[in-house]
Amino acid sequence: MSDAVKKERTRTFSWEDPRALAEAARGLSGLEFLRKVVAGELPRPPISALMSFQISELSEGRAVFVAEPAEYHYNPIGVVHGGLAATLLDSAMGCAVHSTLPAGAGYTTLEIKVNFVRPLTAETGRVRCEARVIHVGGRTATAEGKVSDEAGKLYAHGTTTCIIFRP
Repeated sequence: MSDAVKKERTRTFSWEDPRALAEAARGLSGLEFLRKVVAGELPRPPISALMSFQISELSEGRAVFVAEPAEYHYNPIGVVHGGLAATLLDSAMGCAVHSTLPAGAGYTTLEIKVNFVRPLTAETGRVRCEARVIHVGGRTATAEGKVSDEAGKLYAHGTTTCIIFRP
């Protein structure tokens, strides 16, 4: 094995107590809660620190997440693991749904379908995952999303069904 391959890399990140974040959500509509996270008034969820992504745009029924694929996202075949695109889609589509919910309501993903169109690499540059709500009902909601680079080239797309918990 060459010295270049053996060279160890490290990455350090920090996060805040996720229980405090969940507690802060009580009494806020989904959109109010997410806006406070985007504004930095509430801490970002630990998964966004771990995978290094964040919400860049937010409105009712729509969420845009951004990430920069990096070497630490790689799988053994030398490209970014599909879990990055899947996590971006799950997060953005879920937040699009969350942004439509009233105070006291919550959700979780019931099902997610992801289509990978082409591989992400560290050379891809920044990607954005734009998600939009398709339908919000009494017990379920659906949304769709796309992961594209800054030139608009598509890398993955997906849909979700979420279950809604209403007070």
